[in-house]
Amino acid sequence: MNKPDLRSIPVFKLYGESLDWPTPDLLHCETISNRSREHQWEIKPHRHADLCQLLFVFKGQAELEIEGKRTQLTEPAIQILPPLSVHGFRFSEDVEGFVVTLAAPLVAHLQAQLGNSVNALAEAESYPAGKEGEYLNSLFAALQNEYTGHQPAREMLMHSLVSVIMVWVSRQVIQRRSASQRPQRAREYLNGFIQLVEETYRQHVKVEDLAHRLGISVSHLNGTCRELAGQPALQIMHERQLLEAKRLLTYTSMTIYEMSDVLGFSDPTNFTRLFRRRVGISPKAFRDRLKADQGNET
Repeated sequence: MNKPDLRSIPVFKLYGESLDWPTPDLLHCETISNRSREHQWEIKPHRHADLCQLLFVFKGQAELEIEGKRTQLTEPAIQILPPLSVHGFRFSEDVEGFVVTLAAPLVAHLQAQLGNSVNALAEAESYPAGKEGEYLNSLFAALQNEYTGHQPAREMLMHSLVSVIMVWVSRQVIQRRSASQRPQRAREYLNGFIQLVEETYRQHVKVEDLAHRLGISVSHLNGTCRELAGQPALQIMHERQLLEAKRLLTYTSMTIYEMSDVLGFSDPTNFTRLFRRRVGISPKAFRDRLKADQGNET
């Protein structure tokens, strides 16, 4: 879908209003139904020059059009709408939720509190509420109650509630960013581990030592190996030793004693035991089978 011509997109303070900011507060809060009902549950594409919005859909459905891309919210979620992002909505008539609009000074204040590295309000992203839907709904409902009321310290409480909501959003941003980075980081750990195994498989170093050299815990290393290689770290180390043993059995005339010594085993019995457990036959039987196969080929 092509992006609409920005010259034809109206710029509103709030949708349907070309007047100045309609409140002395640095935020505006209303239910989704309050404004969308007036427009037959459809808010046509528009943008805000210097306002950021948080759309929280608690119940019902919402079809979103953001920068020409259509998506649907069918479960509780918060949608971030940065300044100047072109957005429009179509809601089901049973929709429940809230729209919170933040003025630029409040956005800057929240951003400074959260840390610029998070930048939770900069991208038009949606964050599913999951099991915290009721919790978020209670926060938005409390914010709406304060906004429409006149209780002492009203502004302080509103800003506190917005801060709590933004902490929730920022944690979602961090979790999503971490999840997107995790596969690459895990692959780097596995590649580093395999390189260390290649360098040390004759030395019989401990898994703990290799994990320490990678800068991660043994459990983290084992989890990464199981996830990406299908086996724990020690098994990968044994597989490398056995690969070398099979090469020696195939291409050299070394005795089992000589072979176990080359592979760093202090006792040939330990080498034979590991080989039998992992391969299913003894090293001697493995070599005899190779000779028999070669004889049959000739």
